[in-house]
Amino acid sequence: MSPTSLAARRRRSSLVWRIFAINAVVLLTASTVLLLSPATVSSPVVVTEALVVVAGLCAMLILDLMLIRRAFAPLERLAQDMHRIDLLQPGVRTAVGRMDAELELLSSAFNQMLERLELERRSSSARAVAAQEEERRRVARELHDQVGQVLTGVLLQAEQAAKTAPETTRPALDELRASVREALEDVRRIARELRPEALDDLGLPSALNALAGSVSRQAGLPVRRSFDPDLPSLGPDRDLVVYRVAQESLTNVVRHARAGHGEVHLQRIGPSVVLTVGDDGVGFLGTHHETGGLRGMRERALAVGARLSVGPGPERGTVVRLELPVAG
Repeated sequence: MSPTSLAARRRRSSLVWRIFAINAVVLLTASTVLLLSPATVSSPVVVTEALVVVAGLCAMLILDLMLIRRAFAPLERLAQDMHRIDLLQPGVRTAVGRMDAELELLSSAFNQMLERLELERRSSSARAVAAQEEERRRVARELHDQVGQVLTGVLLQAEQAAKTAPETTRPALDELRASVREALEDVRRIARELRPEALDDLGLPSALNALAGSVSRQAGLPVRRSFDPDLPSLGPDRDLVVYRVAQESLTNVVRHARAGHGEVHLQRIGPSVVLTVGDDGVGFLGTHHETGGLRGMRERALAVGARLSVGPGPERGTVVRLELPVAG
């Protein structure tokens, strides 16, 4: 905290003294009214005098309550800010404004704690994502090199057996070969989904185009796509995050949206590269809960300093927007 802000905080009255001043003002006002008014209290007390005293006491308590609630209003707003802040949506801070010395100190300490937590969360998310991708790469390699080779060997043996097999066993062998070919294609597809080769070989726009085409063919869902030319390089880690967010978003469109079409766009907007994945489906149906897939996308975005937002489309459906700041 700067010396200027410290001096300003010292000059600002503390909450304790504000509450004391409020009560002092209420008591002083009540005493002044009592001294200046013609009201008297006789002994024994008559009913009218008792009613006047009770009415004055009620008015004093109501005034005291109103002033104290006003004094504590910044504390309530600070508590509401603390409840709504989510570490998966970084950058949100409590509004310090003009508060009492204690509340300003509490708000500043909370904001500093958020900065430390966000830095640690981003670092841990990056390590977790890197470990996950390494495991995906290992499984994809084993599927391709081991399971794929075994299935290829079985297919070659079945084709060789079909050449010398009697006519009665040919249909069974043909069915076996078809099943092995289908299994081999499934293994290759799963390996590509685990580690997209197009991303490493052809770059992000081509990989997204291939992903949209694959989803369109397999699910029968038209997927419109557009990619700005001459997009700046994001780096391997960010390219992979963009691809995974698009992959998870399109998977959600196919599984949950009941959409007529999907959209994938990658654009340069101002100082950022923005991925947008949308659909014309049922949207959130009035409610939205953080699913595992959405939290996973937020974790990936957090790991590379990107901002992810999910919300309703302009007319219907859902729009996932990933914004990555770029230099230059």
